[in-house]
Amino acid sequence: MQILFEDNHCLVVNKTAGLPTQAPSHVPDSEESYVRGWLMSKKGKTEGKVYLGIPHRLDRPVSGVLLFAKSSKAAARLAEQFRDRQVEKTYWALVPNTPQLPPDGEQAVWSDHLAKVEGEARGLVLQGETPGSKAAESFARILVREGEWAHLEVKPQTGRMHQIRLQCAHRGFPILGDITYGSPFALASGSGLPNIALHARRLIFLHPIRYEPITIEAPVPADWDKFPIGDLLRPSLGLP
Repeated sequence: MQILFEDNHCLVVNKTAGLPTQAPSHVPDSEESYVRGWLMSKKGKTEGKVYLGIPHRLDRPVSGVLLFAKSSKAAARLAEQFRDRQVEKTYWALVPNTPQLPPDGEQAVWSDHLAKVEGEARGLVLQGETPGSKAAESFARILVREGEWAHLEVKPQTGRMHQIRLQCAHRGFPILGDITYGSPFALASGSGLPNIALHARRLIFLHPIRYEPITIEAPVPADWDKFPIGDLLRPSLGLP
């Protein structure tokens, strides 16, 4: 577990791809359970005496910045920031280098209506506003492209289920490893956990007590070093 920031009110980790953010009590492995266990060990407390709030979540195969609250007051204030879209979220993705991508140097605005497929852990993009759908908006731009792959930056303005994954696939460039939405390649982390090339790179939020801006960045997983990428993409991703 990689801790990126901690004080008396917040704790931020670099989530492991393949782990759920939260899981039922009978499921032993989740990022929440590891963070809770670490706090219990650090403070010498039992489980019932450690508060851990989860104001947002990342999909199981996604890595990156994951914010926890260490008090109910902090949790409520952080959840309000996410609800009111005051938190700036930046994701990095590796996608096929196709003509459908935004032109170099330009920011694209993606506006769609998304809906969950009933009884399944996936969503779909609907044509226009449809009963049961929710509006989704993201800003996207290319950082680097080389050969078959491109390094895409996405800033979601809404927080819909699988939003970035759906919006990329809908436009013809599914995220590398995301076989749920059309990638021809399946990926796994070094431990065999499911993995896709989508990473929560940066989170900017207001501290829940001091109200000062906090910027947290997470390095991409070391497993990305094994992805089929070229020499130009490596420094862009922070890889050696």
